[in-house]
Amino acid sequence: MMNTKNLARHELIGLAVRVVRSADGSIEGLSGTVSDESRNMLEIRRAANGRRVRVAKESCTFRFAIPGDGTADIEGRNIRFRPEDRIKRCR
Repeated sequence: MMNTKNLARHELIGLAVRVVRSADGSIEGLSGTVSDESRNMLEIRRAANGRRVRVAKESCTFRFAIPGDGTADIEGRNIRFRPEDRIKRCR
């Protein structure tokens, strides 16, 4: 399993992701590919129907599949920064 600190420095767009815990039970288990990221949200493109769903980072725990490194779980509040700021902060 990849270190979550390394994941916080990783580009998330293009990674497979699953919502493993959420304050909103209706999105638990949601999976797909990260298609966009902002400070507070991940946009996930669902594999089943291609629909894009925006998910708040703050209230979720995500499981990312890292090619060649396995999976890593990270709480959304730990990546709740703009992508360029997240990479700088997590050095």
